[in-house]
Amino acid sequence: MTQLQVQLTTELSEWFAKQVLGWFDQHGRKHLPWQQEVTPYKVWVSEIMLQQTQVTTVIDYFQRFMQRFPTITELAKAEQDEVLHLWTGLGYYARGRNLHKAARIIMDQHKGQFPTDFEQVIALPGIGRSTAGAILSLSLNQHHAILDGNVKRVLTRFMTIEGWPGMSSVEKSLWQVAEAFSPTQRIANYNQVMMDLGALVCTRSKPKCDECPLKNKCKALALGKQTDFPNSKPKKQKPIKFVYMALLTHDDSVYMYQRPASGIWGGLYSYPEYENLEQLQHFLVTNALGVTLEDLEFNEEHLFRHTFSHYHLDIQPVRIQLKQAPNLVGQGNHIWYRLNDEQPEIGKSAVTEKLLDQLKTGTFNDC
Repeated sequence: MTQLQVQLTTELSEWFAKQVLGWFDQHGRKHLPWQQEVTPYKVWVSEIMLQQTQVTTVIDYFQRFMQRFPTITELAKAEQDEVLHLWTGLGYYARGRNLHKAARIIMDQHKGQFPTDFEQVIALPGIGRSTAGAILSLSLNQHHAILDGNVKRVLTRFMTIEGWPGMSSVEKSLWQVAEAFSPTQRIANYNQVMMDLGALVCTRSKPKCDECPLKNKCKALALGKQTDFPNSKPKKQKPIKFVYMALLTHDDSVYMYQRPASGIWGGLYSYPEYENLEQLQHFLVTNALGVTLEDLEFNEEHLFRHTFSHYHLDIQPVRIQLKQAPNLVGQGNHIWYRLNDEQPEIGKSAVTEKLLDQLKTGTFNDC
């Protein structure tokens, strides 16, 4: 038996659940949109949106999404472009693609009903152990532990669990604690309050320890080391990549193409990009655009950085004004997106939207 298992007594588990459930009754969040007329579908959509995104941001996106796709059937019938259009601005677009893919699987394999078996839920694209547990416990009160970022922070501080939570050994310990502390009754309320505590009280910086129902037995607080937990991920300097992004414009329209389904901005519409001037020159010549590098203006004031989770991308946008719309080679699905008219609903990344706004406001000069 490990030292951690020795510490996880029934008495401590019962005390822990009693304290947090008491706090939930007084302070827990009970009025969020996905908490009203609860269904597995609503909870599923909200949990996917809440991955890597704060509640305040998600609320409006969730309401718009549910208005357009009130049922799994409606979501499954939609085109991916429309789903990604409603996802634009939320980031981590694989979440939206997986949500759409999973809806179609549910139609094919589960007759359009969200599955209630844990193994069937976890088998759906984009759903892991914690998300599956959250969906089934919050919507159906099934007994499953959860371990999202907020819960990890609460448990790590309460038990002073050393190590970065992203390490498999540390995560294994956290699952032991999460399962030991999960009560047999009121599991929906318990899992909700664990997320609430992490989001509202046991915050990353400046935790409100005086307001915490666990303060009397929190080991990190007793040591005065609340902000030392969870331990940080070992620092690794992010690499920097660079691209030229070609804004091909013609007759108040800008050219966009749909990126491959996998990879960064998968399935979204973007502008052609090139790692160096040789690639950009090859593109201009191959498509006989009638423009050379000498004709272009590379304004460093337009250079900006977009940061992903694992690298920085420095983007030099270049506007290329064309006299006629060319038939571009090897670009797959594409669109000439009109700047001033109502447009079809397509998924666009934050970078695409940023540059689109600059084109609309005349920030770029014609070459």
